[in-house]
Amino acid sequence: MVEPDREVEKNTDASRTWLPVVAGAVMNPEGYCLMHRRPPGKAYAGLWEFPGGKLEHTEKPVESLIRELGEEIGITPLAEACRPALFAEQAAGEGRPDIVLMLYIVDAWHGTPQALEGGEIGWFSPAEVQRLPMPPMDRDLAERLFW
Repeated sequence: MVEPDREVEKNTDASRTWLPVVAGAVMNPEGYCLMHRRPPGKAYAGLWEFPGGKLEHTEKPVESLIRELGEEIGITPLAEACRPALFAEQAAGEGRPDIVLMLYIVDAWHGTPQALEGGEIGWFSPAEVQRLPMPPMDRDLAERLFW
């Protein structure tokens, strides 16, 4: 039992040993999902992924998702249209920490999607997504989301 006048040491972001990442399954009214092809020079170059990126220390996941989709594909999702769906984990390796990827379904936004950071984007049916080459975590999420 902790004595009432004793302070308990708490974990801080500085001691985080895992990397939180958010991504969006951006879905149009016809049921197609927007996927982003990773540009040359980045890890998993040429593979298709759900667009998104790393959380900043001061952000909540949905705030990060809105920022990342704006930076990466030029859209501004409506916060109420970002629904938590799934997550995937990848163990540490090659000089990086464990990664936890949080996937949101996004079905309303402002703007027109475009590839702003290189690579390309495309709209795919769930069956077409299944045939795309993807990084392992995106593959795991796509399989659980669509099948």
